[in-house]
Amino acid sequence: MEEKKIKVIDLIEIYKSIIKHRKLFYKTLPIAFVASCLFILSVPRYYTCEVKLAPEIDGLSGGGTLSSLASSFGLDMMSSMTSSDAIVPELYPDLMNSIDFTISLFPMKVTTKEGTVTTTYSDYIKNHTKSPWWNYIILPIKKLFQEKDTTKNKKKGIDAFMLTKSQMGLVQTVQGNVGCNVDKKTQVITISVTDQDPLVCATMADSVRVKLQEFITDYRTNKAKNDLEFTKKLYTEAKREYEKAQQAYAQFSDANQGMVLQTYMSKKDDLENEMQLKFNAYSSLAMQYQAAVAKVQERTPAFTILQGATVPVKAAGPKRMFFVLFMTVMTFACTTLYVYFKKE
Repeated sequence: MEEKKIKVIDLIEIYKSIIKHRKLFYKTLPIAFVASCLFILSVPRYYTCEVKLAPEIDGLSGGGTLSSLASSFGLDMMSSMTSSDAIVPELYPDLMNSIDFTISLFPMKVTTKEGTVTTTYSDYIKNHTKSPWWNYIILPIKKLFQEKDTTKNKKKGIDAFMLTKSQMGLVQTVQGNVGCNVDKKTQVITISVTDQDPLVCATMADSVRVKLQEFITDYRTNKAKNDLEFTKKLYTEAKREYEKAQQAYAQFSDANQGMVLQTYMSKKDDLENEMQLKFNAYSSLAMQYQAAVAKVQERTPAFTILQGATVPVKAAGPKRMFFVLFMTVMTFACTTLYVYFKKE
């Protein structure tokens, strides 16, 4: 049986090939360095701000050993099995990625760090963000081959049911800027916002936090608020009926003072009994009304802010020095392989 020959790369031969073709390296490395610098310097810098929340989970009880063991493997049995809410923290990323939630961020007021621009978030994205220079060449060419957008919204503003292509592009841009992540073990919610201006991204991170809290609060308290409104209506009606019966009894008593006739006594007892019935109904509904108020407060979730929004000092990207160094090293490696295998 013939032995397989193993081809060994000789480092000395590689070094000799590099020395021999060093003029080629003198050309490729400066070109790669300059080209990578021109490319990465054209990409606008962006900043990222993160906000962390610890939500209150409704209806949770001790999960025992099984839940603890599942958590150690990154699984969450507590929120999915024992929570009475339909929207658990694991669904918050899907909620924030919805079109309705994204559109609700458009009217948010933002101001750049220099203070030169104060506008809505949607206008900032459309008219006050920078793009690489090649976009000004590619986009006009791309528009030549695109079909005209014939979608027309009859409603003023943005209709989430029927978006135009430009509006959908804006929605997708904002969805790419706003992110949400939920830790399955700790249930900690991390909201991140990326923008080209540090103050804008910090402002929007705090605004997204508030908007998410408002949505969850409205969802959790919706039924309790409806019950409160209905109970308040009954309570107000019962109070008016009681006051009406009380006034009728008082007027009859004042108008017939000193009367001892049986018909008077019967009429007075009837009015008194009716007033007592109205009072009992009024008193019962007053207790229900107070309980409904307490129920709304009980259903209102509490969010603990673990990390608030802070204006970032350093840009999150692009990593310009790393990119230039990486491209230069890759050019050196590719050129080395080229001259070595060309010799082979």
